[in-house]
Amino acid sequence: MNIRIADEDDAESACGVLRRSIEELCVADHQDDAQTIQGWLANKTAENVRLWIRTPGRRLVIAEENGEILGVGAGTTTGEVTLNYVSPDARFRGVSKAILAALETYFHEQGNTRSTLISTRTAALSPCLQDRRIKARADCFRQSGR
Repeated sequence: MNIRIADEDDAESACGVLRRSIEELCVADHQDDAQTIQGWLANKTAENVRLWIRTPGRRLVIAEENGEILGVGAGTTTGEVTLNYVSPDARFRGVSKAILAALETYFHEQGNTRSTLISTRTAALSPCLQDRRIKARADCFRQSGR
């Protein structure tokens, strides 16, 4: 598995991973409610992923293997994790942990000594977050607007 900085050519595939991850892996959050899922997916478009890639002060990273995107993560220069999604096909393979490690390196390079995230219920229960030095505040996306 390779972790690298995303480029605009990744937008379509990265968007697909984001959407599948939300739909298939975040059931604890959306509880299969179509309206809730639709709201969560509303900004998960290839156009928005391209915008996020180009946004100054943000780093979007891709986990890939054999040309296939396994996960998508993003963080800000201030040390906030803004995305960490894994393809359902790559679950429990250390993808999320590798993404967080890459983001932590980026945060350290930016001079941060602490990083934060607001997590979905699904991710907050993940062993990956339980292991990290990142302070996770479990918060339902509906409350946080994420």
